[in-house]
Amino acid sequence: MKLKIDNDLLAEEFFENTHLLGIVAPLKNYQFTWHINQHIGYSFRVNNEMEIELMVKMRKYFFSIYEYRVPNSSIFHYLYHNQHMGEYLLPEFKHLDFLWLIRGEDLDMNEIAMLQQAIKKIPHVQFVNEVTPDKIKNKLRLIF
Repeated sequence: MKLKIDNDLLAEEFFENTHLLGIVAPLKNYQFTWHINQHIGYSFRVNNEMEIELMVKMRKYFFSIYEYRVPNSSIFHYLYHNQHMGEYLLPEFKHLDFLWLIRGEDLDMNEIAMLQQAIKKIPHVQFVNEVTPDKIKNKLRLIF
């Protein structure tokens, strides 16, 4: 008997209680997180244990994930850089530089809307918009 991983179920469970923002900001990932930490007051840090490794055309690409946990809350923020050395984490969103995943039981849509407005005010940010999981073709690439 073979056991098979149900990738659709895995993705569905991963994206439960999440909200995803797509961001256009032509900056290096460390520069962008520095701006977030300075302007919004978050404390994003790279989490090397969550780094995503993709193998494309016999070549490895590594995508860092920055993490911030809201104090005294179940809410976590994850920031993915969508591009590394010409390869994209989500090729269907080549126009996006960053993906910001918010995960938690107590997500407040008003807070997310205020966060979106705050991100728009960060220097070099050109665009911020919601990305719904149903539009993502490569959902498994975001799962850590």
